[in-house]
Amino acid sequence: MAPAPVRSFFCTGDPAVFISSAYAQAAGGDTQSTLLSMLPLVLMFVVLYFVMIRPQMKRQKEHKAMVEALGKGDEVITVGGFLGKVSKVSETYIGLEWRGSANAAHRGGSGLAQRLDQSLVKRGLRPAPVLMF
Repeated sequence: MAPAPVRSFFCTGDPAVFISSAYAQAAGGDTQSTLLSMLPLVLMFVVLYFVMIRPQMKRQKEHKAMVEALGKGDEVITVGGFLGKVSKVSETYIGLEWRGSANAAHRGGSGLAQRLDQSLVKRGLRPAPVLMF
């Protein structure tokens, strides 16, 4: 016995399988409809830029300016939430003395000293201005 011939789905002769000639002719390149179909994608990127990317770049610029303005004796808060006083500033690192160290009260010293990367400083604390009425 000979095996039955394999019939392909496309060889059935069913006209519903093929794209009608009207759709094939309409798929030609109308440039105006192509531009209009890309407009939502472009608008999403514009909104993404103004909502997410631009504010992040602004925060990075402000953080860099704040870290460059730090000097010896300034108080800062680290990313981990620790409060410290700047004891030394170098190009990439900041020396901090931690406040509230357990051994500081017994020794009479200012606390534990640590060298941190500048990116770990969250914000600097400046004294509030005194308002006179």
